[in-house]
Amino acid sequence: MKNVIFFDIDGTLITEDDKMLIPDSTRTAIARTREKGNLTFINTGRTRFNVSPQVLSLGFDGILCGCGTYIEYSGENILYHTQSRPECDRIADALRRAGVTPVYEHRDGYFFDDSAVHDPLVDHFREYFVPKGIRTDRQPEDPDFAFDKFVYWVSEQTDYDILGSEIAPYFDIIDRGGRFYECVPKGFSKATAIDVILRHTGVSTDNSYAIGDSLNDLPMLEAVPNSIAMGGAEKLYPYVSYITAPLLSDGIFKALEHFGLL
Repeated sequence: MKNVIFFDIDGTLITEDDKMLIPDSTRTAIARTREKGNLTFINTGRTRFNVSPQVLSLGFDGILCGCGTYIEYSGENILYHTQSRPECDRIADALRRAGVTPVYEHRDGYFFDDSAVHDPLVDHFREYFVPKGIRTDRQPEDPDFAFDKFVYWVSEQTDYDILGSEIAPYFDIIDRGGRFYECVPKGFSKATAIDVILRHTGVSTDNSYAIGDSLNDLPMLEAVPNSIAMGGAEKLYPYVSYITAPLLSDGIFKALEHFGLL
């Protein structure tokens, strides 16, 4: 019976630092499970352009990006949900009035907003992408302004009434900690992405597995019966069926071995 395995990226497949290390055991595990006929998928909040070649080199049958707003299977785009230009303009105007610092995420890149409230944290965010050749000068006034989802940092100036009335009815607002929030269109999540893939491949839910390391992986982990937390992700422990070793202690290999997927 074919199985399908969904992997988060940061903290699960690669280390969450500038080194972005991938253990050799992770490469071995993914190669072996695919040799057995199992399907492997990335399931990430990142939009498509921000999934690095380094991660893709591990070998995957598909990529689920932007919290379910973009889905690729066998190199074919089978789902893509983005915002219309009028909606993008409406959101940008609301976030400026709400006093937050946004970053807009599109499958082809980022848009920043130099007219919004400035937060030094966004400077570090931008600096991270410059060496990677990712543009950080695109703005809501640009003719190609578009986004699939967005994030923002709150401040003492933030008007939560505006966020509640103009953003919350249309987007799920996820508290990521540290004044940082992720906004995903309602009806889309890592869980809905899994549902699309299971229907598309015909694989049973009973034969689906998900591996993650943070609370934003909860929708994905709760969507499958075989849920796995990386070692060290204590906040996830009450919600999963198995706890594996930390990433650098061969966590992926040990998880797939435990479930007989190698």
